Parts: sequence; structure tokens; C-alpha cells
Amino acid sequence: MNLRFVEAFYWVATLKSVSRAAEKLFITQSAMSARVAALEDELGALLLDRRDKTFRLTVAGSRFLVHAQKLLELQRTAKAEVGSELAPEMTVRLGAIESVLHSWLIPWVEALRQQYPSLELELTVETTPVLIDQMRRGVLDIAFAALPASGDGIRTSTFPTMEMCFVGNRTIHARRKYSLEEIAAFDLLTFQRGSQPHVGLLDLLRSKRIQPRKVHTISSISAMLQLVHGGFGVATLPKAAVERMSETRHIRPLVCTSALLPLPIHVSYRLDPVALTAEQLLAGAADYAGKKSSYRKNR
Repeated sequence: MNLRFVEAFYWVATLKSVSRAAEKLFITQSAMSARVAALEDELGALLLDRRDKTFRLTVAGSRFLVHAQKLLELQRTAKAEVGSELAPEMTVRLGAIESVLHSWLIPWVEALRQQYPSLELELTVETTPVLIDQMRRGVLDIAFAALPASGDGIRTSTFPTMEMCFVGNRTIHARRKYSLEEIAAFDLLTFQRGSQPHVGLLDLLRSKRIQPRKVHTISSISAMLQLVHGGFGVATLPKAAVERMSETRHIRPLVCTSALLPLPIHVSYRLDPVALTAEQLLAGAADYAGKKSSYRKNR
């Protein structure tokens, strides 16, 4: 049995799409369809129900999916035990929100590169809604976002939250401590509308019955930092990211009498029966995020 055909069927069934599976394996849709058809001919049974545009596995397809995963896992184990000592090349499609990118993602990726020299990285930096959608569609293997993704074959884990703080210009905002009312007198910059930092900031202001001067929503940390550097206003950002960038920019975290809600971080990932598992890659990630003890798997 040709295991390339088995792998093709596995990803079509897992991602519920021939086109997404083709993108995952870097082949054309026609080649993907041909591989599945060849497997069906060999098995003597239809695996996909092609009667309409709705994706469905046949009864035989549902049964064979279990065997497909076992076959691919066995192939990976056999290669690891008797194959070449040289580590095979592997590509990981990683997605992350900017808050993670600008705090601990790069040191973790650098450590991964040392541990797995053959690692080839495809990095996407996007907002949480975009990352969740890409995770569901199978565009990403791993995603760090403010919300967990859901769907067949997707697992999630909770990472340590990120402390948020107000960030100001060193010259303009030089006081040792500010009240929330004093900070609200400046233009406020936070993440995109509807995001956890945006909603949390508005809730905090409402709870104190404070009417802010203006609240601007910006999806880019770099843009917010440039605006703060230029004296535009005060931003709400992850403290870890601010500390990493404060040496090269004229910014500083501000001490406020009212604390912002921390930013939740979730990792969503798919297990690949052929390649190195996401769980292996993520084993040390929580160390870089802050607290290894906070890495809890939700099955």
C-alpha cells in the first residue's frame, strides 16, 4: 500500500477539504484527488462521498481513517528507529499574535532551531480571529492566540497569561504613578475593536465611571509604539513586550493605581502522524512564556 496515498486521504479526511489537504502537502488539488482515487481502487471501496458538494466520508472511509492514522504513525516510528541518523527536514507552519511575537516567541524559536537543525519555519503574525480561522482550515500547524481554536483534530493548551500595562512617552509621561482618571485624560491606544485588551480597557473605565478622552483601536504593536514614541497618547501593551523594546524606543511602562486585565494566551495545534508531533515542539515553550507549571493540556 502506497503510504503517500494513505497520507493524502488522512489529511483530506482530517481537514474535510481536498484543497486544504493539497495545500498542507504542497501538491496540486488534482494530484491530491488522484492519490485518494488510487487508494480507493486499491482498497476496492469508496472512501469519500462525492454525490454533492458537502464533504462526507463513506462508512468505509470512516473506518479506514483509524487505520490510516495507525499506518502513518507506524511509518514515522520505523523511520525514527532504523532510518538515517540525519534528522529529516521538517516544516512547521506557526502562527502567533504580535503580543507573543514581541515577548518570548523569538527566543523559543531560536532554541527550537538549535534542537532541531532541520526545522524550516513558516511564521504568520496575525490577529486572534485570523489565526483561529487559519487553524480550523488547516493552514497552520500551531497557533498562539488570545482564544483557543476548535475543530476536529485540534488540541488546545493554556499558557501563562501576559501582564498588561499602560505605556507612555518617557518625556511626556514622567510621573512615578498615575491614577486611571489621569491616564484617561490622554488619548488611549489599544488593540483592535472587540479584542480582549480593548474590551477589558472599556470595562475598567466603566467600572470607575471614567469617560476617556478618546480610545483608538490599532492592530499593530509596532504602530502603537511609534505613536507613543511620537507623543500621540498612552497605549495598553504586554509588559514583557514593552520591557524588550524600551531600550531602543523612548517609551516606558506607567505605574497606574488601577490594573489592566492580563492577556490570556492559548496554543492550538494539530497532531501530525507523519512528522514530529506538535507536542514535542511545544514541550519547552511554556518555559519561555513564564511558568512551566501553567502548561495544562485540555484534551
